[in-house]
Amino acid sequence: MSTVLKRAYEYLATYALLAILVALILVWTALALVLLGPLPRTRRRTAARYAMMAGFRLFARALAAAGAYELDLTAIDALRGGPPLILAPNHPTSIDAILFLSRHPDLACILKPQLMRNVFLGTGARLAGFIRSDPPRRMIRESVAELHRGGLVLLFPEGTRTTRAPLNRLTGSAGIIARHARVPIQVVIIETDSPYLGKGGSLFKVPHLPIRYRLRLGRRLEPAMDATAGTLALERELTRELAAAPQNGWLGRTDTERRSRQCQTL
Repeated sequence: MSTVLKRAYEYLATYALLAILVALILVWTALALVLLGPLPRTRRRTAARYAMMAGFRLFARALAAAGAYELDLTAIDALRGGPPLILAPNHPTSIDAILFLSRHPDLACILKPQLMRNVFLGTGARLAGFIRSDPPRRMIRESVAELHRGGLVLLFPEGTRTTRAPLNRLTGSAGIIARHARVPIQVVIIETDSPYLGKGGSLFKVPHLPIRYRLRLGRRLEPAMDATAGTLALERELTRELAAAPQNGWLGRTDTERRSRQCQTL
């Protein structure tokens, strides 16, 4: 395929997949409000999470079928049916939570308040029983309740998408929740070779395809009585695991440098 044709296909695939994602979310939101709204809270939460997993798994398959992403997400499958855990991955792109949700039916994300209030995303998040990151006491209380119920909590300990290699400085949330809930922190490593959907990037800036994206499990850290010590242990483990990760080639670069680096590696 010539360079011009390949680039044309990348534009077509990128915008078509964005349209598919928007359509899935809008249809899901409308159906969920009608079908799930009247259900009791527990049944509503369970049904919403299964429906969300099915919808996002369909989207992940579309990403792969279109040749836009080469995905390896199966590491998360090993956690199904297991004990409650805090999942603590690095956070290179804004698609990370969607891809986690596509693999597990009982996962509660901790989201920023603006996402919970978002007209586009907030309805589904609330029906699924996701957790606001603010105020902190409420976040900790709801996270502990979720874990004691037997579910998993997905928490991005950097607090935002990664902007420097290999990792932003971590917040203390994971260590505090682990101490209060007395559950382990499961380190998860996200590896990707593209800056698309990274911090400061545009949703409509068409990337070079395919994007390689992989989830893998790191160590499982037992809860520390000292939350600060637990956070430091998590930071050390993530830093060690990410030392040779592909995104280290573009994190912290300018947009021009990122594009140049991506063209060299794809």
